[in-house]
Amino acid sequence: MGSTDQISALKNRLVAHIAEIYPQLDPSLYADQLIEAMDYPEELAPALETRNPWSEEDMVVITYANSIYTKEQVPLQTLKSFCTEKLRGLITTIHILPFYPYCADDGFSVIDYLAVNDQFGDWDDVSEIAQEFNLMADLVINHCSRRSQWFENFTKGVSPGDNYFQTASPADDLSQVVRPRASDLLYPVETEEGIRYVWCTFSHDQMDLNFANPDLLLEFVRIVRFYLRQGVSVFRLDAIAFIWKEIGTSCINLPQVHEIVRLLRALVDHFDPRILLITETNIPDRENLTYFGNGNEAHMVYNFPLPPLLLNTLWSGDCSALSRWIMSLPPAQDGTTYFNFIASHDGIGLRPIEGLLGQKEQKALVKTAKKLGGRVSSRTLENNKLRPYEINISLFSALSGTHKGKDDWGVQRMLCAHAIMMSLEGIPAFYIHSLLGTENDLEKLERLGQNRAINRHNWVQKELEEVLADESSHHAELFQKLSNLIQIRKRQPAFHPNAVQFTLQLGQGLFGVWRQSSNRQQSIFSITNVTDEVAEISLAQINLISTSSWKDLISGEELLDRFDRLDLEPYQTIWISNADGLSHFG
Repeated sequence: MGSTDQISALKNRLVAHIAEIYPQLDPSLYADQLIEAMDYPEELAPALETRNPWSEEDMVVITYANSIYTKEQVPLQTLKSFCTEKLRGLITTIHILPFYPYCADDGFSVIDYLAVNDQFGDWDDVSEIAQEFNLMADLVINHCSRRSQWFENFTKGVSPGDNYFQTASPADDLSQVVRPRASDLLYPVETEEGIRYVWCTFSHDQMDLNFANPDLLLEFVRIVRFYLRQGVSVFRLDAIAFIWKEIGTSCINLPQVHEIVRLLRALVDHFDPRILLITETNIPDRENLTYFGNGNEAHMVYNFPLPPLLLNTLWSGDCSALSRWIMSLPPAQDGTTYFNFIASHDGIGLRPIEGLLGQKEQKALVKTAKKLGGRVSSRTLENNKLRPYEINISLFSALSGTHKGKDDWGVQRMLCAHAIMMSLEGIPAFYIHSLLGTENDLEKLERLGQNRAINRHNWVQKELEEVLADESSHHAELFQKLSNLIQIRKRQPAFHPNAVQFTLQLGQGLFGVWRQSSNRQQSIFSITNVTDEVAEISLAQINLISTSSWKDLISGEELLDRFDRLDLEPYQTIWISNADGLSHFG
């Protein structure tokens, strides 16, 4: 159960949060129930020497359990063998998207939180991956499947589940509710009590849970504890912004949501300070950043504006909007950092660029995405009009061209995009299909009729091995060059997730940031040509100090004259570092 002093400190934290979430409860009694649900070990883990349990070596890969498969073994075993063979030494953390039994949305409509989909493997397979890599898993906390036992119990009026789901009346004023879909919000369900209207933020297969019921939160704390036993060390709080509803409000980002995140943070902090929470909040940037709290909510937040701003940059050849946004990002406090990604299993969200790109630029993104084979999904506004919500396209297909159309710079653009991502403050995350150069899966899109299927390809292991062994394939070229870039990046203290960052002003065709290690011994100037033409840069523009020797970490070329002018090929990145280890600012 842990030492008396530690448990007392935890209980004090919990009581404060409980009083805000559930003022009707005895907070001391409920805190005891939460602590019991966590089943703390006898010896709690000691506090960390630093609040930042990550380094420049940390990299994440995002994948489904069955992104790679073979008939000879279950997909989780195939995934483990691929990651062990190809990604060990490159990647520290594997995010396996929901591997639970499900009925829809490729896993995000969970039937049983405590089971592994038997088509993927079992908990032993999950735990074996956790022994090789840090394991990130989804806590699908806003909703669950209509085929779950909880929901079946809801329809029968029995426990557990009879009061686990959010309901409302069609007569309620729901005009302010913010949601990311165009389907009806309420879904009529036949129950023992007659027709009840269940809240469905996302789809009618995903029934929203009712966290105004404290028993439900207690249930999820038990689920967290179960996942910890299986080796999960990073929890992705899926769609967390939507979990608290109050009629007459937007039902997103309400104060109780933040208090629940703080409560979960307190629970895992006292279990093991290396356990991390990451909030998945695909919302406008300023709202997203609030999930850091005061260093007491999420350890990491998804940097959602990065993917659409990077597409805008590489499609237009103009990094102005990207530079303005990077310059406006506040440095993450100790104990927090950004989760940088440029592709994922979902689409490329357009809500995060509200206020960052104008309507003209947003319309151009939608038009070019369609031109390059992508699709666009919409959401319903308060006036029942539809607005584009996300672009659905594989990153390789997206970067196979620009606003001008397709060209031959696809691989270079992919390397450029990832080099920029790896240069930024935060932890880089790579979608497996970006590492592999997977193109739009139009067959799966047509077969399933779901826009997101276009970027959720399932590789046959043998076919994947063949294309990665074929040096003439773009898959092999991209994977090898990205692997080399990752290896270089992992060795640079100036790329620590919390290292100092400043945005360079080099014109619209050159994107640049300056990073400096915490001990000020290393500086890196990351400069990228974001156009399809050769760009010239004078090193005098970045003011390299004469007492240091400088070189490009990527090419290995030494820069003998700090007043040299360099030609950057289309989409080329240079990482200029002080080779003798001196600080740029001395």
